[in-house]
Amino acid sequence: MKLRHLALTALTATSLMLASAAHADNKAITVDEMEAYLEFVDYGGGVIFAEQIPATEWQKMVVIDARDSGQFAKDHIPGAINMDWRQVLAKRNQIPKDKSVLIYCNTGSLSAQAGFALRVAGWENVRILQGGMEEWKAKGGFEASSKVTGQAKH
Repeated sequence: MKLRHLALTALTATSLMLASAAHADNKAITVDEMEAYLEFVDYGGGVIFAEQIPATEWQKMVVIDARDSGQFAKDHIPGAINMDWRQVLAKRNQIPKDKSVLIYCNTGSLSAQAGFALRVAGWENVRILQGGMEEWKAKGGFEASSKVTGQAKH
C-alpha cells in the first residue's frame, strides 16, 4: 500500500512540474509575441480620433462598445455592438479581420487594452477611438470630421 501511495505522490509531483513548465513556456511565448508587436506597431498603436473618421465611414465599420452591458444600455454609439473589454479575446471569432473594426469605451483606456490584446492576437484592422465615447460626443459624434473640415475652411 505504501509503495502505491509513493508512486501516486511521485506521479502527482511530476505532473505538477510538467504543468508548471508548460505554463512558463506559454507565458514566455506570450511575452515574446507582445514584444514583437511593440517593436513594429505604428506610433499611434491603432488609435484614431473621431475627427479622422468621415461620417460615411461609420456605416462600413464594425463598432464595438467595450463597456459593460449596463453602460451600453444607458447610451452608446448608434450601430455599436456591446462586447465587454475583458471578453474580446474570448469572443474574437465574432470580430471580423476583413473589415475595419473600431473599439471604444468611456474614455479610451479600457478599449485600448482590449485593442492591444486583439492586435497582438492578429487583428491588424482594429482601431481604438481616442478619448472614447465622451470625446466622440464632445466633438460632434458622427459629424466630428465635417466639423473639423468646416472649421478649417473659415
